[in-house]
Amino acid sequence: MYSITRYVIAFLFFGMIFSSTLHAQQPGSAEADGEWIQLFNGKNLDGWTPKFTGSEAGVNYNNTFRVEDGILTVSYDNWDSFDGEFGHLFYEKSFSNYRLRVEYRFVGEQVTDGPGWAFRNNGLMIHGQRPEDMRVDQEFPVSVEIQLLGGNGTDPRTTANICTPGTNVVIDGELVTQHCITSSSETYHGDQWVTAEVVVRGNNIKHYINGNLVFDYNDPQLDPNDRDAREILQQVDSKILTGGTISIQAESHPTQFRKIEIMPLAD
Repeated sequence: MYSITRYVIAFLFFGMIFSSTLHAQQPGSAEADGEWIQLFNGKNLDGWTPKFTGSEAGVNYNNTFRVEDGILTVSYDNWDSFDGEFGHLFYEKSFSNYRLRVEYRFVGEQVTDGPGWAFRNNGLMIHGQRPEDMRVDQEFPVSVEIQLLGGNGTDPRTTANICTPGTNVVIDGELVTQHCITSSSETYHGDQWVTAEVVVRGNNIKHYINGNLVFDYNDPQLDPNDRDAREILQQVDSKILTGGTISIQAESHPTQFRKIEIMPLAD
């Protein structure tokens, strides 16, 4: 009896260790490297700067970015139609190694004349340039985009894809210059909340949706064939991007974010 009891205790002990280790490796766990820092305070847009195509940095065109009932909302109720005024809302600080986690959903109807590809479309722009450094008529910051997409109720449509305005990445050892590449995620129809997480460690970036790994790539870098990236290349020593701004988009479909948080990681 003693021998059996001893083995049972040992089994439970090592099982607890294994379970704890596995939990610490999950992207949704906040205990591996530090504490989560809330980038969105749930009250206002303090610490954030809007930039819309055709406007100077700091102009919140048509009051598109706003806080409603504690939720950061991309709203188009003040718009009559869309004419290429793409918007981005930039956090004031830049980051290099981190875990970025947001809870988002798409709501309502796309604004009139919004492009078809922008239906239920938003994004997390990372490793980006500063809004003050963008041209007035520039549509997107040079950055790496974690593209957030919602389904149309019927067809498959992955989320946490990658798009590369002014950049390229390396996947499976090969430089990829294709602008947008789909992830392995499921499709999320309707107005349900979805949790997206990005883990940036050195030259490696991973995308997670609801805790599941859906994309993995390396070496984000400036694209010398892009006009805005070329200007940045003249000011830096390397085309490899190791950090930059974080922003969310306004591409013509109403979107809500109820949480935007970051955990800095050790270099």
